[in-house]
Amino acid sequence: MKLSKLSRNAIMASLALATALFFTACNITRTIDYVYVSAAQPLSNGDGQIQAFGVDQLTGALRPTVNPIDSGGPMPISMITSSNFQDLYVANQGNSTIVHFAINNDSSLTQKDVVSLASEGNTPLAMATNQAGTYLYVITAYEPGCNTPNTCSGALSVFPLNNGAIGTPLANGGLNYWPLNLPSPFASDVIVPTGVNVLFNGSGVLVSAYDQSSYNPGGHPTSKANAGWVFSFNVGSGGTLSAAPSSPFIAGVKPSGISSDPGNRFVYVTDFASNQLIAYSIQSNNSLYFLINGPFKTGYEPSSIVVDPRGLYIYVTNSLDNSVSAYAISLPTGTPSTAVNPSGSTTNSTDTDPVALVIDPSLARNVYTANYIGNSVSGFLINADTGTISPNQASPYPTLNNPTAIASVPHGNYVLTN
Repeated sequence: MKLSKLSRNAIMASLALATALFFTACNITRTIDYVYVSAAQPLSNGDGQIQAFGVDQLTGALRPTVNPIDSGGPMPISMITSSNFQDLYVANQGNSTIVHFAINNDSSLTQKDVVSLASEGNTPLAMATNQAGTYLYVITAYEPGCNTPNTCSGALSVFPLNNGAIGTPLANGGLNYWPLNLPSPFASDVIVPTGVNVLFNGSGVLVSAYDQSSYNPGGHPTSKANAGWVFSFNVGSGGTLSAAPSSPFIAGVKPSGISSDPGNRFVYVTDFASNQLIAYSIQSNNSLYFLINGPFKTGYEPSSIVVDPRGLYIYVTNSLDNSVSAYAISLPTGTPSTAVNPSGSTTNSTDTDPVALVIDPSLARNVYTANYIGNSVSGFLINADTGTISPNQASPYPTLNNPTAIASVPHGNYVLTN
């Protein structure tokens, strides 16, 4: 039987409708990741906000998924996910809180518990979790009882996690934190932490920091100590910390970010003041040794750093020249070398003032930067063979005003494993 043109069109329309209904019912979409962005733009109550975006599987482009929500306090400054991607933690500087959200399948967030920092220190700066999902590490600008610049050092506190919920901080003798102090004769110097990183195997915690007593642009230095440092801690029984032998370790002038490779072999630190990337090898006791061929050049004022989940590439945001630097890691030595684009350029332009970045966890195929002054996110596609990056479709993507931090979780069954 020969169908008329009208009949054929009707059948095709029915098939198209059935196909659409099938994909809708099965929730099959092209969204491969969710990206979360915290922004300082205040709500009517003064709190900051969190936005959620879906990542297109083919292009890496971002699209908003749900309405922004309250971050739980003013000026959210740091945001991380649990290793199983079921929980999101936000540090709010304005009220010194750590807020825990559960991540729902549609990218929406449900607020769970809130920790108000007091005996652990105040004014949080950054956070990290271990791969086992059992501890949350928080660095603060000040020790308890102090919130005046140039008068006291920062601190590191450790919170147990139980199915994502934040527990009571671990005790360090009579303290609920670990001080960040230099050895004598510089023990009274003011130390400002800038980043925290947990080794992939969970055996160590690293904190980048600078000595404000010796590095004080526009002021009067009161110390002759080196300015930049990395504090290395060993994680013992029950999660308690102890300083690694010879810690802290010299780290340029003003470290701004810190990351390590998934093989627990190398640590990388950005130096905001010297426009450099400093690299170390990790010893068996979590002491650090400089890579002898470093440091390595970055753009101007490097602000954050991430190592890709496979340990092959490094990406650094440069806040002054609005760019991302890409590096390929030599696996035998840990040496980073600048990844050169096919055009011969090493410049990867972002919107204005990139301050944070994240690699998508599903396939490690995209890198995104939060641009504080640009009020946007810049997205780049990663060349898996070379580490070079190229702008994603329609990048940059508008955000609320003054985005401060960025995090990502996989959507569906896409998770990259080492």
